[in-house]
Amino acid sequence: MHQPPRGKGKKGGRVAVESTDDRADFVNTSDFGSAGTYTPDGGSAATVNGIFDKPASSIPLDSGEVDVDSNTPTFLCQTSDVSSAASGDTLTINSVGYTVVGVQEDGQGMTNLVLELT
Repeated sequence: MHQPPRGKGKKGGRVAVESTDDRADFVNTSDFGSAGTYTPDGGSAATVNGIFDKPASSIPLDSGEVDVDSNTPTFLCQTSDVSSAASGDTLTINSVGYTVVGVQEDGQGMTNLVLELT
């Protein structure tokens, strides 16, 4: 099996594993993805496919008496669909509105939008 030469890929020696088609398949709404309406602050709305996640977590307090329950919803999508994403943009998923409070690009073509319920 032929292996790509080490250190010869783009982006500082890394060789991209996924293609644009692979990333599109990953967020396809017929599989795992959800469609959302993404609106940049002051811009026009567009439909974007991604993986919506709303994990629940429990954060213990120092006192040990009470835990604080928290969830931070996220939306993982193709960077090309949200190339100018910034805090303050909005995303609507299943008629529920969220504000983007963080943008985490992976450098490989995917962006995780950190959301807060509007």
